[in-house]
Amino acid sequence: MNHLFLVLASVNGFLAVALGAFAAHGLKNSLTPDLLATFQTGVQYHMYHTLALFGVGLLALYYPTQSAVRLSGYLFLAGIVIFSGSLYVLSLTGIRWLGAITPIGGVAFLAGWALLAWTMLRIPA
Repeated sequence: MNHLFLVLASVNGFLAVALGAFAAHGLKNSLTPDLLATFQTGVQYHMYHTLALFGVGLLALYYPTQSAVRLSGYLFLAGIVIFSGSLYVLSLTGIRWLGAITPIGGVAFLAGWALLAWTMLRIPA
């Protein structure tokens, strides 16, 4: 499936917009301002990395033999699930220990960007 990351980007784009709308309209009166801001941070990083997944999808089509491009996409996806997902659950449940796993998602984001940069530097222009 050469277009997997384009499909994942599409699904995650839908989810990020839906969750952002849910926060803006459904949660603004039921969460404290701090928890609402935490939820919105999750949405923000979710959307940023949805766009990264889209870019990876295009790069994967252009460089189909570069497995590191795909690996960077999986790292972005893991970051969305762990970073944004933990912020969503923390905001909705108030379970504070979830904040301890959020940085793991941040590291996945960083690793995805670093791997993508390293891969693009290795490919002859």
